Amino acid sequence: MKKVFTLALSLSIMFTAAACSSGTNTPAAPAASAEPSKAAAATTAPSKDPVKLRVAWWGGQARHDYTLKVIEMYEKQNPNVKIEAEYAPFDDYWKKLAPQASANQLPDVIQMDISYLTQYGGKNQLADMTPYTKNGLIDVSSISPNNISGGEVGGKLVAMNLGVNALATTVDVNTFKSLGIPTPTKDWTWEDYDAVAAKAKAGGKQIGGFALHHEVFFPYYLRTVDQKMYNADGTALGYTDDKPFIDYFKRYQKWYEAGNILSLDKESQKKGVAEEDEILLNNAVTGNGWSNQFLAVANLVKDRPLELFPLPGRNGNKGLFLKPSMYFSIANSSKQKEEAAKFISFFVNDIEANKLIKGDRGVPVSSKVKDALKPLLSPNEVKIFDYVAWAEQNSSQMDPPNPVGSIEVEKLLKAASEQILYKKTSIEDAAVKFRKDANAILEKNKAK
Repeated sequence: MKKVFTLALSLSIMFTAAACSSGTNTPAAPAASAEPSKAAAATTAPSKDPVKLRVAWWGGQARHDYTLKVIEMYEKQNPNVKIEAEYAPFDDYWKKLAPQASANQLPDVIQMDISYLTQYGGKNQLADMTPYTKNGLIDVSSISPNNISGGEVGGKLVAMNLGVNALATTVDVNTFKSLGIPTPTKDWTWEDYDAVAAKAKAGGKQIGGFALHHEVFFPYYLRTVDQKMYNADGTALGYTDDKPFIDYFKRYQKWYEAGNILSLDKESQKKGVAEEDEILLNNAVTGNGWSNQFLAVANLVKDRPLELFPLPGRNGNKGLFLKPSMYFSIANSSKQKEEAAKFISFFVNDIEANKLIKGDRGVPVSSKVKDALKPLLSPNEVKIFDYVAWAEQNSSQMDPPNPVGSIEVEKLLKAASEQILYKKTSIEDAAVKFRKDANAILEKNKAK
């Protein structure tokens, strides 16, 4: 994730990486246009005026490749439009976006993550797309209100859901068998995962840890013990008892000290792309992440099948939720908002384009697209669609978008985890300090 952003690639030629929901506490987005034919015409009728759009996203090489092809398809249908692509691995993407936002030079179309949604949307940097869903420029006729409402901040639709996914564990089933490790069940526990880690280590393998993404997995763990990461109004953490923090990091510290997971120095060198996945490199027997990330790795592993399972742990149905894998937003500073809306509608609704996307950015939110893709899916794609369908029946409502200040809190959490693993602090002291500092950040940001 430390790669330099590729800026302003003028395209004459036409996702595979990565934690929305089937429901949130926000109001449902406006209903689809009552005239689907009007919506279709709005998204396809070409204009004669030349338009230049900047479109930005994060991801690995496979995502970049197919997104460029989708862009080429759009340009062919709209010959007056030229699109400049800006893309990078996840961490570098946000490092580049922040100064662009400060300079009021955001790309017209921005791939958005739920962790940053309130930060950008709350500062009025993202346009309200509600007018475009009402007039049909963004066709939402085959998208459920629940899949739309996850992009709302402050009553405005500032992000269009590109697909839903769920947290999952990827399992190298053949290596499990060769090491004598029982194939997990869908209700496996953390103790089961500890046993997998021990047997994998004996066979010279590791397990996938959380790749320093405790901002994803710690909130999941909190949900399984009936706690929340943030309180309802975003002014403080959602828990006051440090026991969940202590229990979570004691297990992680145990894995680390036993050599079950990557060292911090090796983990920090990762760019977050599928090509570096430890299962692909044949170093690990499991990996943890979002369901849409499975495809990139599974497609690269040619010699053995991979399978999707829920994360281990009791009360997984409480922890699991459907999440917008990512969104497209329109910059409020954009001078081409209508064309940006048309591009987003094309990306979400065009069946031919989605034959290239194939759920890499999450299982499609359009029921028409999903139905059209089913007969065309590869075995690995079917595994994702089937897992998300299972998760929909075995999950709970997702939490509201993270509050302003959550990015700072996530940095605190990462720093706390490093302090713990480097034995520079005790878990108990880290828990107290994290809660105190996080609450101070949230209170300060809420008061602004």
